Amino acid sequence: MELKKINIESKLSLFSDHWNPRIVGEINDLHVKLVKFEGEFVWHKHDNEDEMFYVLKGEFKMEFRDKTINIHENEFVIVPKGTEHRPVAEKEVSVMLIEPKNTVNTGNIIDELTKNKLENI
Repeated sequence: MELKKINIESKLSLFSDHWNPRIVGEINDLHVKLVKFEGEFVWHKHDNEDEMFYVLKGEFKMEFRDKTINIHENEFVIVPKGTEHRPVAEKEVSVMLIEPKNTVNTGNIIDELTKNKLENI
């Protein structure tokens, strides 16, 4: 494996679409991904994978069926496997995801937001 540093700002400048994660690194069996959110995502869950959402720029709400957590810049939330959730961002937010390599962004739901093959940038 080639040793290199990753500039997050540079990677974020390579795309402007929403809800389309890009892979920027790998750690063991995990992917490090960058994604931009705006609007409401689909309610979903991941039966076998925990997910970490780290806010780089902006803020968003992680909605759960029984509560909502506001996540601001330089904060993160870990969503345990099996937990139904929905990210919602009133304005564009840039997020780093750390999750198992086999994680599909829409979990148990297959729709127009599902991304089965992610781009490496």
